[in-house]
Amino acid sequence: MMVPDATVSHAPSRVLRVVIGEDDVLVRAGLAAVLDAAPDIEIVGAFADQATLLAGLRALEPDVLVTDVRMPPTGTDEGIRTALEVRERHPAMGVVVLSQHLEARWVLRLLGGGSAGCAYILKEHVADEGQLARAIREVAAGGTHIDRAIVDSVIRPRSTPSPLDDLTPRELEVLAEIAEGKSNAAIAAHLVLEKRTVEKHIGAIFTKLALPPEDVASRR
Repeated sequence: MMVPDATVSHAPSRVLRVVIGEDDVLVRAGLAAVLDAAPDIEIVGAFADQATLLAGLRALEPDVLVTDVRMPPTGTDEGIRTALEVRERHPAMGVVVLSQHLEARWVLRLLGGGSAGCAYILKEHVADEGQLARAIREVAAGGTHIDRAIVDSVIRPRSTPSPLDDLTPRELEVLAEIAEGKSNAAIAAHLVLEKRTVEKHIGAIFTKLALPPEDVASRR
């Protein structure tokens, strides 16, 4: 699969059109290779800095943006800032953020406006079991996908108290499945539970974490 710097593709409606923001040529080629096996995903543009990425997004209007946290010109947070801008101005566009390291501050910034339509994946896991392609499909459908390593870091025992400390081991397992964007049915199948049991666990999780009512915010 060729990764053009900025080309428009008139793909069939069933194909998800993806724009990549990544300054490293080898990483861009690697992302293309990972997605090459997904017939329902097409890379329609790839850009190496924030200015050209923003221009490309306006011109191409893709279904999903896949971007590194750090991009030129400063190599600090241009990628995550672009992702946040997309989420604010184009809520229907899915966003997948890639990072070299597990940095909680970037995850919190990304999820600050709500988790729907966004994903956060460590670069080292991009090729694991089709995780990137799965994340692209999930955010395009309005779902959420968070790298399992990030979920593990959140539920790992800490020295300071946390509402997560009140969750049972099974509830932590269910929470980890929710963080990966899975439906109740998918969680039940993976954990070998009845769907009603999963629903009870989710209700308990929402209560213990003091999440607002569904009509106030999407607790999921």
